[in-house]
Amino acid sequence: MSAETVENAIAKKPAEALFSKRRKKLVSDPLVDDNPITIQVLGICSALAVTTQMKPTLVMAISVIFVIVMSNLVISLMRNTIPSRVRIIVQLAVVATLVTLVSEVLKAFAYDMYKELSVFVGLIITNCIVMGRLEAFALGNKPYDSVLDGFGSALGYSWIILAVAFFRELWGSGAVFGIPVFEYASSIFGPDFKLATNGLMVSPVGAFIILGLIIWVQRTKTGYVEH
Repeated sequence: MSAETVENAIAKKPAEALFSKRRKKLVSDPLVDDNPITIQVLGICSALAVTTQMKPTLVMAISVIFVIVMSNLVISLMRNTIPSRVRIIVQLAVVATLVTLVSEVLKAFAYDMYKELSVFVGLIITNCIVMGRLEAFALGNKPYDSVLDGFGSALGYSWIILAVAFFRELWGSGAVFGIPVFEYASSIFGPDFKLATNGLMVSPVGAFIILGLIIWVQRTKTGYVEH
């Protein structure tokens, strides 16, 4: 074995672990420290529009997770073949294809949910979180890392809209996933124990209030300050 071969073997770095500290941060950072909604202030429209009930919000969250993860994977695989001047068009085409797939699956297997979410599912194409991760990360990183980054950002988006939907449905309709929680509470504690709902929570104003409170609590906890 020549000296050059030995030097190359010594210089070769070991492969990075599948769940190394850096890769774990790709998933964990968007959950709190770099959340796409509360820190980056992206995806606000759907956070206000679809969060009146938990069921459609959960379907929206799953749809966004699928679209972001798969689009990150596809764009990362194609990153070395996409001309820079048409990259936005290619990204939009990939996202639009995935969104159409989600829409057709909902139409085939959950038609009532499709009718409720059809417009908002279509707007995933213009979601700044999706395009932002493609442009900022997937175009310059390997597929596995891009999948982790997309999954983390999608989870960060999902838990925020699910939290907003939980409080809006509970305080606005007295229910969670359609289960009448307030009625059950009244039946347990007696007819004199009644919990009143607040109609404000089912309006966009209620969504703004809940989202603002979540942002306030999170930024107070993390110490994040807008500059």
